[in-house]
Amino acid sequence: MLVHIHSLQLSRGGVRILHDVHLSLAAGEIYGLLGPNGAGKSTTVAAALGLLVPDAGEVCLFERMPVPGDAAIYARLGVLAEQNGFYDWMTAEGYLGFFARLYRRRLATVEVRDRLARVGLGPRPGQRIGTFSRGMRQRLGLARALIADPALLILDEPTNGLDPRGRREIHDVLIELAGRGVGILLCTHLLDDVDRLCHRIGVIVEGRTVAESAIAELVRTTGHMARFRLRLSGGLPEVRPADCRITLLACEGEWCLVELDPSLAPENAWRELMFLGWHVTEICREGGGLEDLYLSVTERRAA
Repeated sequence: MLVHIHSLQLSRGGVRILHDVHLSLAAGEIYGLLGPNGAGKSTTVAAALGLLVPDAGEVCLFERMPVPGDAAIYARLGVLAEQNGFYDWMTAEGYLGFFARLYRRRLATVEVRDRLARVGLGPRPGQRIGTFSRGMRQRLGLARALIADPALLILDEPTNGLDPRGRREIHDVLIELAGRGVGILLCTHLLDDVDRLCHRIGVIVEGRTVAESAIAELVRTTGHMARFRLRLSGGLPEVRPADCRITLLACEGEWCLVELDPSLAPENAWRELMFLGWHVTEICREGGGLEDLYLSVTERRAA
């Protein structure tokens, strides 16, 4: 297990911030850590990194307790913090080379450029980081986090400031890393990122983990399966879908309401229905899914 946190409690300035937080992350897994602003996500990450000392509970990285200065742990770890430490007077190439030397690595110029290209930063000879957009800084921060070819990545809002194409490019990088066995702890408010990238999630509210499991399991057990309204040309066919993961809830005129099990991708459901002769001309999302689950869990806890 790359990360194991159990019954974590932590105070700052005499105020209890974390009351009962738990999560676990295995190699090759992308885990989404979710919660409202001020819920305790960043404090949890700081405790996991050994930067804050818990009052109680268990925190382990690579099956050992992290302590500041533990080179054996930090050499296997990459971090992209929400507040990135950039030196505006440096170039991207110089910045990456500087951090490589901190890891006692010597990267040739072509290696530095390859690593920047991997996160979507093309050659920018002489351009200072101080002129970079927020999205460009996010890409550079991710390249820095990958300097040591880590076994564990901890990323705080890695796609902030990126346009849709940039987000997709970073998604592809993270999926490829997970496929190679890298564990990724992803803190984000972007549920689209979580929906595409994560298999398991944990939701923190007011310093407590209020939900943790595979997304599909949570959506199913809490009754937040995705619902869609389909507009049909020619009425509802007599042939019903054989896949029990597609449930017909209601029909009215040329519209019908269906519910999809989270194990079935919507595009696969539409492909099956059209193969059966359902002439679908319009699809509207009605609700359900990860967003409804998140809102329900956080609102219920707040109430």
